[in-house]
Amino acid sequence: MFKFTTLNNKSQLKTETRKEEIIKTAAKLFKEKGYSAVTMRDLATAMGIKAASLYNHINSKQDILKDIIISLAEEFTQGMNLIKKSDHSTIEKLNLIVALHVEITAKNTFGMASLNNDWMHLEEQLDYYLQLRKKYEQDFIDIIKTGIATNEILDTNPEIVMFSILSTLRSLYLWIPKKEEITSVELAETLSQVLINGINK
Repeated sequence: MFKFTTLNNKSQLKTETRKEEIIKTAAKLFKEKGYSAVTMRDLATAMGIKAASLYNHINSKQDILKDIIISLAEEFTQGMNLIKKSDHSTIEKLNLIVALHVEITAKNTFGMASLNNDWMHLEEQLDYYLQLRKKYEQDFIDIIKTGIATNEILDTNPEIVMFSILSTLRSLYLWIPKKEEITSVELAETLSQVLINGINK
């Protein structure tokens, strides 16, 4: 069975580097205050170190935002590429897209807030990010179009179908931290049932 294995796999956990710790703390602050409102002094205070010490590990707040957003966007793109190239049916591919979002979001709820809310603050990397997002969405639409052509899903506007599913998946970062009693597998399965079965012919 084609699946993603990164979610909740404790054996893959490793000791965080100082830079990774800084990025994780920054992502939390960005979610709480918004990227524009967070200063390097805020980050240093949250880390319990002097602001000058931050620059031993990072170059700027912009670099932190880039690391957060671009790494997530690339992870989504790579996951979508694997799904699109697989031999699964359209319904199975859509289920895997849901699972991909649940897995990545469950690991990166703070980072996903930046991906959704702060991407416009990217500077040199903005065009690259937009290219990744455009490709991801086009691959999503292509999968839906294939499902329509093979009579697996209803013949309806592929962009509306994508938007309906993706809008829910992109907001998971707001909901997952409040539902710790629900496992990621259960969430992915239930979301698939709700989001996919509605267009399953």
